Amino acid sequence: MKSAVLLMSLLFLCLAASSEAASPALPKGYAAWKKSERKVVTDKNSLFYGIHYIYADKKAQSGYLADNRFAEGSRIVVEFFTIKKDSSVDGPKNMVVLMQKDKRHTETGGWLFAGFGADGKSSGLDPVSTCFGCHQQEAAKRDFVISTKKDFKL
Repeated sequence: MKSAVLLMSLLFLCLAASSEAASPALPKGYAAWKKSERKVVTDKNSLFYGIHYIYADKKAQSGYLADNRFAEGSRIVVEFFTIKKDSSVDGPKNMVVLMQKDKRHTETGGWLFAGFGADGKSSGLDPVSTCFGCHQQEAAKRDFVISTKKDFKL
């Protein structure tokens, strides 16, 4: 159990907030964007342990269709939920992450990252030191976006 809590804390750090002093707001109405298939990761050693859904705005949908080549302003939101004993049921939401294509953020591959708690309040963490390394390692050739069009019915 301690390892699961530690892994969730690490995941939260890896998918953290913007390095800017004032974090952007979570986009209103993102739940109406294109939603991915339900993803369940039951490996407690994985940074992605839990259940998550990915939401893509119109620009991000086009980016997925273009083999992960995203236009400036593309937005992706990921909601994370805990796993209950019955993994067919989502547990409580524990965090939300925003990625927004923004060429000014050169230290994070041209993406602004922002993390939020389940309550929608900014986590205030630094993405350069906490999450971009994973995106660099896992998806450098896919515009630093780990998900692909295979996660959606596009």
